Amino acid sequence: MTAHILIVGGGINGLATAWTLTRRGYRVSLFDQGPIPNPVSSSFDEHRITRHAYGPMRAYAQRMPQAFSLWDQLFADIGARHVEEMPIIAFEREDTGWIGPSLEDMNGMGVAWRELDPAQFGAEHPLIRSDGVTRAVELSGSGMLFPSRIVTDLVVHLAARGVRVHPHTKVEDIDLETGRVTAGGTVHAGDHVIIAAGAWVNRLLPGTTGELVPSRQTVLFLAPPPELASLWSSAPIYLDLDAETGTYVLPPRPGTRLKIGDHRFSRTGYPDASRLAAEEEVADLIAAGHLAFTDFDRYTVLERKACYYTVTEDEHFVIRSAGRKATLLSACSGHGFKLAPQSAAEAVELVEMGL
Repeated sequence: MTAHILIVGGGINGLATAWTLTRRGYRVSLFDQGPIPNPVSSSFDEHRITRHAYGPMRAYAQRMPQAFSLWDQLFADIGARHVEEMPIIAFEREDTGWIGPSLEDMNGMGVAWRELDPAQFGAEHPLIRSDGVTRAVELSGSGMLFPSRIVTDLVVHLAARGVRVHPHTKVEDIDLETGRVTAGGTVHAGDHVIIAAGAWVNRLLPGTTGELVPSRQTVLFLAPPPELASLWSSAPIYLDLDAETGTYVLPPRPGTRLKIGDHRFSRTGYPDASRLAAEEEVADLIAAGHLAFTDFDRYTVLERKACYYTVTEDEHFVIRSAGRKATLLSACSGHGFKLAPQSAAEAVELVEMGL
């Protein structure tokens, strides 16, 4: 009989794992406490960066070639390619230690890049403040994923492939030794359980508390001044490598808005809290916008959004056995989305070793 795998969590990691399992012939049931996909989840976003360059975080860079290949397979299966290839312009005002290792990894993977002239940076990129820029590079092998479109089409695809989806079904208990899940007052028996519950993982696996820490992150969605709208419509992705902010800027495209965020972890907050960020939560991001954008005061803040990730001290993903018949998949930080198919493949290989 075909093995039956239960997945707890309907975000991108749970969905990508269900996709991987169905391609390998398994029966799959997927549970989430909210709708699937869930509009307030971290996986439901307008756009996310995908890239090969990760600075000193070279373990991420090593995972990206397989991730890009698996995304191609996933897009072929759902019948839509929800990605737009575009370059990243990474710039710094002092040596941050990011560009050097990134270029070494790019060279090793055969991905193109080119050095930009800092003296010409302001003229070539008028949307960005060029004051003090000492180095800038253009990186290929990058682009924007469109998460809300991806997870929506993926749910439709999985349902058509026979995945049993259980939305609005809160998981109360997981038996790590027998592969049983109690959800909505009903016991569901499986041959294995994969826990991909994101920021709620501590409630299901209390032993992860302290290692996997829910972290509330904020982003801003902006409207540029009208006379700059056409420039932004064809702009690349920008990475301001300032040592204090580490700001990323995603340009608007049809169906998306201009977005600015940073990669600092709050390591605080409760995942059930509102996804509306308070003004004080985005104060540092506003300051980063003034540093990164020309005439930032002329931009309109459309939305202050908060989301949650579960992070580790070293930002490494956690994919490991959680019991005789259970596997934990916790893709730490916002990098989890772009690496979801690769993480899912790793988790499924671990499951198969124990079946």
